[in-house]
Amino acid sequence: MPVVNASRSESIKSLAQAGQSIWLDFIQRGLISSGALAGWVEDGLRGLTSNPAIFEKAIVQSGDYDEALSAFRGRQLPPVQVYEALALRDMQDAADALWPVYERTQGIDGYVSLEVSPLLAHDALGTVQEAYRLWRAASRPNLMIKVPATAQGIPAIEVLIEHGINVNVTLLFSQEIYEQAAWAYVRGLEKRLERGETLSNLASVASFFVSRIDTAIDDAIDQKIAGGAAQELAGLKGLAAIANAKLAYQRYKALLQHPRWKRLSEAGARPQRLLWASTSAKNPRYRDVVYVEELIGPDTVNTVPPATLEAFIDHGRVKPTLEIGVDSARLALRRLEEAGIPLDPVATRLLREAVQLFVEPFEKLIKAIEAKLG
Repeated sequence: MPVVNASRSESIKSLAQAGQSIWLDFIQRGLISSGALAGWVEDGLRGLTSNPAIFEKAIVQSGDYDEALSAFRGRQLPPVQVYEALALRDMQDAADALWPVYERTQGIDGYVSLEVSPLLAHDALGTVQEAYRLWRAASRPNLMIKVPATAQGIPAIEVLIEHGINVNVTLLFSQEIYEQAAWAYVRGLEKRLERGETLSNLASVASFFVSRIDTAIDDAIDQKIAGGAAQELAGLKGLAAIANAKLAYQRYKALLQHPRWKRLSEAGARPQRLLWASTSAKNPRYRDVVYVEELIGPDTVNTVPPATLEAFIDHGRVKPTLEIGVDSARLALRRLEEAGIPLDPVATRLLREAVQLFVEPFEKLIKAIEAKLG
């Protein structure tokens, strides 16, 4: 039995008492085989997420997979198939480690998330087909398939929910696109309800990215000031990301009051919780746990990289912040728009760039596996 770390247990469980589940944004075979993941679960961790960049670092930059890779040499399998076998094994083992959480929370938490190939980000049919295949291969009810919120990803989400597959909607930067993803979840559930199928065994989260918004908006502010804008504009730095997230949460709450959702809820459906992603502070001038501290509220998830989670355990403050300053959040985004820095075009660009940021490590990973296989 792993030893419970009192400090981190108290920190994580205090967030749970505020209504927020902490998931770990990291995967590596050694995390599971060493018992470290089980230790985190004992301390209150409630889930785990992965992405192609995380897997690329885990498989290429560690020796954790060398023995497993040696078993594939000489079998003439495509490198992408080898990657899937390695990733699925990690997902299955992590899902098993989190199974007690899944049972204890009756399916609210205890999930691991595996992303479809980023090469399918603009292919709705391909996304659905790969999601089905990964879901069947993993054979774990506490798996979520990650689908990016592209124009082609949104309809894929609806189809997958309709057919009983848990979905983690990822790469959400825009409040409007978040709403589209939320309604795709609703429509999928409605189709299940029409057929008399169970709703209570399905779960979904909407992964709303945070820190990258500030990075992009802060750069735009600097460019405006360099072009002659008033220095007072600098006072808006570091406000956009948290404001955007807080207003997305207000949209989440409004959706829960809609008659269509209330009908689904009465039939046993669970809300699609907002999950705060990209919560490490990219700007060293900002408090390193700002995107954890400022987004604490009921029925939310924060998926945190290990370093940020350790920092929060060391000096993070827990208080219900998510619904504090909502009017100020609206004002900050309005002032940015008046200054010629509207958020929507930035969010659109970030989505496009984020897809590419996953394509590149995925392609690097496949090439590295091919080289390791000889």
